[in-house]
Amino acid sequence: MKPLVLLDVDGVLNPTGPATPDFRRYRCTIDGTVYTVHLNPRHGPRLMELALRTGSELAWATTWERHANDWIAPRLGLPLLPVVPLGPDRGSEHGEMFKTRYVAEYVGRRPFVWFDDQVYKEDEEYLRAHQGLDDFLLVHVPPGRGLTSEHLALAREWLTLTGFSQGS
Repeated sequence: MKPLVLLDVDGVLNPTGPATPDFRRYRCTIDGTVYTVHLNPRHGPRLMELALRTGSELAWATTWERHANDWIAPRLGLPLLPVVPLGPDRGSEHGEMFKTRYVAEYVGRRPFVWFDDQVYKEDEEYLRAHQGLDDFLLVHVPPGRGLTSEHLALAREWLTLTGFSQGS
């Protein structure tokens, strides 16, 4: 069973802080609303390399949902990716983010790495205690800076050391 690498957009691939020179600015129109995003074109190849070297599958875990394939993937050079279907925010049981339940339903028993700017201790506790999941790594990405080489290295190391990597 291939492990998953789940990707958030805002705060991870589209940092909230000042854009650095390695990011490009894009305007995206979704349902009549214009959004400005700053994307680093090197993220796509680095994520693809992570997936190839570790035998994992990339998937979107973002409120952009299918729009991530329309607006984000092509600008990063990513193929169309599976999307974690998110429903309404049903509140929190123990402080976990609303996406956490949907991620748990989507991954089933597959191991996964999740890059998100809103994953915390409560999300990990929810996944372990309420979903019985053990094989995952939550990577909190500071939203002002976004995804870095260090985050990718952490994911690669975890996938490799835990034995999920098929390509190391």
